[in-house]
Amino acid sequence: MTSSTNDASLLDSPPMPVQAKLAASWTSLMFLVIYIDYFHLYQPGEIDIIRGGDIFEFTITPTLMSIFFVVIGITALMVMLSMALPARVNRVTNLVVASIYIPVMVFNAAGASWDWAFYYALTIGVEVLILSYILRCAWTWPRTPAVPDRPAPTDLRQDLRR
Repeated sequence: MTSSTNDASLLDSPPMPVQAKLAASWTSLMFLVIYIDYFHLYQPGEIDIIRGGDIFEFTITPTLMSIFFVVIGITALMVMLSMALPARVNRVTNLVVASIYIPVMVFNAAGASWDWAFYYALTIGVEVLILSYILRCAWTWPRTPAVPDRPAPTDLRQDLRR
């Protein structure tokens, strides 16, 4: 007698490919960076400072705007590259870019007043947490064993001839 158990409370959690974890992490980081920059506009007087031609103690120039584009553009590219690059190149690329981005994210506190220290500590902390997860995923990328776990099968035709 067979009994079927139909337990609706059991959820399947199949393993997620490393590439998907990395792409999702870069996507999260990209949205977070954009929203943090957007929320920056809500700080009293910031819009007037931007209208005056400055952002974070820096004069708004085409070079500065290009740098801002590169910072966001690289995160956007990393979403795609994390899914498209071969494993070895993918791993190295994620390790290098995430390592470079940690100080870039910390630099976002440049020119901030102590009144906003909690806000910047919180936002930069979450960004660094996501980047740390990216580093961990890339560093612990599963490897295919170079030597098989079991002996290779013998040629079946040779066995049948005996």
